[in-house]
Amino acid sequence: MTAGYFPTGSLLRHVQEQRPVGQTYGQRALIIGATHPIPYVGTSDSTRSKEKPFQRLASTATAFEVIYFGTREQADALLAQVHQMHTRVKGSLARDEGIHPKGTPYDAFDPELMLWTMAMLADSSRACYEALVRPLSPAEREELWTDWVRFGELFGMPRSVAPASAGEFDEWMADKLASAELHLTEEARVVGLAIANDMPVPVLMRPGVRANNFVVRGLLPPRVRDLYGMRWSPVHEAAFRGIAAGVRASRHVVPERRRVGGNRQLFALVSRTERSILARGGTTMDLPT
Repeated sequence: MTAGYFPTGSLLRHVQEQRPVGQTYGQRALIIGATHPIPYVGTSDSTRSKEKPFQRLASTATAFEVIYFGTREQADALLAQVHQMHTRVKGSLARDEGIHPKGTPYDAFDPELMLWTMAMLADSSRACYEALVRPLSPAEREELWTDWVRFGELFGMPRSVAPASAGEFDEWMADKLASAELHLTEEARVVGLAIANDMPVPVLMRPGVRANNFVVRGLLPPRVRDLYGMRWSPVHEAAFRGIAAGVRASRHVVPERRRVGGNRQLFALVSRTERSILARGGTTMDLPT
């Protein structure tokens, strides 16, 4: 077995090992990612498991942790599976979605769409780390961005499509978040709000998950909250900043808060809880038909 693509010492691995990051970045990335209708529709139309959305999301999160923390052999086996799945993600919009007319094509191997997917992860990784762990230096931001570009390349994204520096990436993100490209389909709105508010977990864990969800909403760009119709007042902002400061401070005084590693147990718990709900005849997300 060989070391992974992000061995001990790589900044991406270090950032993703921090529990506050691992427990928030994925939600943030998915909520923002759903605001671009072309990749959202492409992924949604290709899935075979719409009735169990949280199991699908947990499986994706687990797969990403194989890339972050696994050996090259483990990562390569997973990447081959993902490549095969992506061959099915090709088609066109069935209706107008915002500024994107009916018939607009989508393809999982479109370089710009691959960049969008990677960018949502990269931006969320950095945002969650800086809000809940500590600020990164300019040099660390560059190193982290370089690692994320490498991550995108593993999935087939051409390096040439990615912004050349962390600063250019920040400008790219700002332009995207301000652009008319963003639009929520009816389904994406339902899915994004469910990810933000309704992750299935056992009853005893729900208070903690509600607090986590509040932090994730605080980490969202204002434009994204507006698109979903999420209410966010100065009082909410003050509470979020207080919680984030408390999380950062607690890591210095409570050793348990400095635990690092993956979140497979949490992802598995979410999957089991959804399976249990579905087995009882319930649903975890009322998708539009």
